[in-house]
Parts: sequence; C-alpha cells; structure tokens
Amino acid sequence: MKIAIEGCAHGELEKIYESIELLELKGNIKIDLLICCGDFQATRNEEDLQTMAVKPKFRQMGSFYKYYTGEKIAPILTIFIGGNHEASNYLQELPYGGWVAPNIYYLGYAGVVNFGGLRIAGISGIYKPYDYDRGHFEKPPYSEKTKRSVYHVRNTEVFRLKQIKSPVDVCLSHDWPRRVYNYGNIDKLLKVKDFLEEEINNETLGSKPCEELLFHLKPRYWFAAHLHCKFSALVPHKGNNENECTRFLALDKCLPKRKFLQVLDVPHDENEKLELIYDLEWLAILHFTNHLTSVKPSMNPLPAPGCDERWDFTPTDEEKYFILRKMGGNLQIPLNFQFNANEAGAVSPRKGLSINHQTRELCDKLGIDDPMTLFEGSPSSTPGTVETPDRNDSSFTDDLTFVDSANENSFSHVDSEKDESESPQSRGKIALVLPPPKFNDSFSEELEERSESDISRELEEDKSLEEQALFVIDESPKRSAEEELEKAITGPKKFKRRNKDIYWDNDE
Repeated sequence: MKIAIEGCAHGELEKIYESIELLELKGNIKIDLLICCGDFQATRNEEDLQTMAVKPKFRQMGSFYKYYTGEKIAPILTIFIGGNHEASNYLQELPYGGWVAPNIYYLGYAGVVNFGGLRIAGISGIYKPYDYDRGHFEKPPYSEKTKRSVYHVRNTEVFRLKQIKSPVDVCLSHDWPRRVYNYGNIDKLLKVKDFLEEEINNETLGSKPCEELLFHLKPRYWFAAHLHCKFSALVPHKGNNENECTRFLALDKCLPKRKFLQVLDVPHDENEKLELIYDLEWLAILHFTNHLTSVKPSMNPLPAPGCDERWDFTPTDEEKYFILRKMGGNLQIPLNFQFNANEAGAVSPRKGLSINHQTRELCDKLGIDDPMTLFEGSPSSTPGTVETPDRNDSSFTDDLTFVDSANENSFSHVDSEKDESESPQSRGKIALVLPPPKFNDSFSEELEERSESDISRELEEDKSLEEQALFVIDESPKRSAEEELEKAITGPKKFKRRNKDIYWDNDE
C-alpha cells in the first residue's frame, strides 16, 4: 500500500493534492491514502477562521471550504489529526472522529481506525503541562485563552491510548515524542533549526506523553510535524524481538521547495479492502472509560494501580464481543457526512455549541457521552454509568471465538441482526456504576462570576503562564500508587523556560 505523508497542511489542500497527482504521474504509481499530521485548518467560513489561534495577519481561508461545499472532491482518502492551528470549533464537534468533508476523515482528540489491514492510531494537539490534567472545558465562543488551550493534549486521551495492547502499525502526533531526536542525526537537525540546541541538550524538546506512547504502543511507523522540518529516526524497543523498532518521520509545512510530502510503500494484508473500519479494541476502551470524560476546568485524576476502582481498561474478548453487538456486528465507518449550507460562505454570526450528527449517532450506538451535550446538561446517557456484559449470560459466549488481535474482523460471523433488546441493561441486568471523577466545582463557579476586569487580568496572567516550561522532566525514582495519585491531583511542577522567545512561533 502506498501512503503519502504530509507534515503541516496549513489549509493548502489543493496544492497538496496537486503535488500527489504529479508524484503519481512521474512515478507511474497510485497512492492509496494521504495522512496529514496536524495544522490541517478545516475552515469552512469566516467564523471558523476566527477560532484559529494565529495572529490576524496570518489568517488565511485556505482551500478546505471547496471540499466541504462539494465544489471539489478529495481525490484520495485523507486522514488527519489536529495541531495547534485549527478551526477548533468545527473539530470540537467530532471528539471521537468523523468526516469533515467527503473522503476527509478526522481522528478526533485521539482515535484508532483500520484501513486495508493497517491499524492507524493518532492523538491531536500539542502538550502543555499546565492543561494536561484538566477536562476539555473549552467551548465556543472561545476567549483568547481558551482558543489556545482547546488544542492542548489531555491525560484522558493518553490514558485511553495506553489501554491498547494489540499491535499498532502507524501512529500520528503533531508535536514530536520527547527525546526522539536522540535516535536520528542531531547535527543535521541543528543545521536547519539551530535554536533547538538548548532544548535538545536539556532533553526538553518534544512531548512527554507522546514519548510514553511511543514506547508503549511500539508502532512500526510514527509520523509527526510541528517543527517545520524533515527529520527521521530509528527508535529501537526493548523486548523479546531485538529487531523491533519504530521508524520515525517528521515533515515540513506545505511551501515551495520544502520537504512537506513523502510517499512510503507500507506492507499490508492484501486481502483486506481499502476502506475505513472502526477499531474494535478502541471502541471498547471508549465505552468502558466513558465515566472518565470531563468537561470541567478542574483537575481530572485518573484511576491508577492500587486504587479502589478499575484502572486497567484493556478490553477482554468478551467485552469486545459485547461492543461488537452494540455496533450491530458492523465496524465499517459509515459515509454519513452531511453538508450544512449554513456553515458555508464567507461570513456568519458567531454562535455557540453545535452538535454534530456523526458524533450523536456514534455515541447513541456505543453508549457514550458527547462532550458537547455534557455542556448543555443533557448527556446521551447517565454520566458515570457503564453498560457491561453479563458474564452469566450465555448469549455472550455461545458464539464467541478466540479473537485475533491483528484481525478484528474475525468477529464477522456475528449475526448483525440480533435484537439489541438482548443487551444486559435492557433486560434489567444491573449495570456497573463507577464513581465519577472528583472535581472542585468552586473553580467552575468562579469562572461564571468573573467580571471584565477579572478577564483582562487573567489574560495578563496567562502571558506569564505561557513563559513557563513547555515540558516537564521527571527523572525521579518510581513512585508508589498513592504518590502517583497525589501527583495527578496537585499537577506537575513547572520550570521557567529559558528560550521561550525563540521557540514561541513554533509553539503557539
């Protein structure tokens, strides 16, 4: 399978597709998939453009709106993650992923899909330690502060990705995994980005959560962008297989004479159709961690070893079978994009929350909450309640066979027409009620009572906050579960950045 990898798209879809067409003609090849590693900029109108965290003089509509309205159709299936320059109001409608235009699919805050037998995982945004442990509290219309915090990576998505145990082929992130540069040609990197030398020497360049995911997931490939340069590395992994490694590749932004696009020939199962499929293990993780979803600005501590609730959410075969039944035995991602004429055009009045039908359909089917409805106070299901399979119910095991983690379609024999009313909850079985995260609601009340002067003062304080360290170095000995929980509640320590002014343009 031939995959085209794009660094930062920056709204230049037309130019990217034209470049791919030239590569196909020149090499007499057919590219099957395009992957974009952030800063995609899915702007439909002026309103979307105003939600993008860039200086006004750098705001450009780009060409995405042509693909949204149907004026043009993406010639290649395109998968992308979010970066730190996005139409955040639109992407926030699709927290679990979805079609932003025909043939263009967004992975969500974090997501896993299958394409032609390839398992593709991704996480959107960039890492900022001071927002990492919060919920996704931002909602449109955004302030200048939330316009930036909305794309910061949160601990919930990283926690969910860490529950994955089946092999991952491709992983995507916008910022680089921390210390990945140690496995490549640092001297060559510094020739084009010499201002990164101090952070490289201090081993603070890159995302700590992505570093953790890199060595947990151990994907065959990891693609990234953000720093606007091309860089490759070969990362070895410890384990029984001495040859196990991850091929890391970061690419530039879409500009003339820049290395923003590369085509790779990736081995895959040729018996699999080239179509997007939901990942069963990931769907199960979303379902059984639904109670961890938070839209509060307070800290969102997550379960850890030693706590009095479930902390390992790697789904069992029985749990995956249960989710497959909830999906009607069909894991194919529906082509359910709908064009909204009110969202197209040059100018439209600023508005607030918008519920996307794709998210609503997935949440209803999977039994999880749409964060946007949690803002409204009308979640699709009771927060903190998880529907679980009844292990005493033989209907969950009669047809269950061993699950091949590399091929979740081994479940295809399931009768998709089985009555959903047979689910444990609808038959009166007792659902497992997990305690919701503990929040301090006083902070939320303070937000509602702020005056304009308070907001102005907060924006000034935010400037000083952004001068703090982009990353946290944690080289202390292993801590106990109690200490880990205390750390999660109090938040990580922050260190003052010494090169903030240099690196700022590459960050926010």
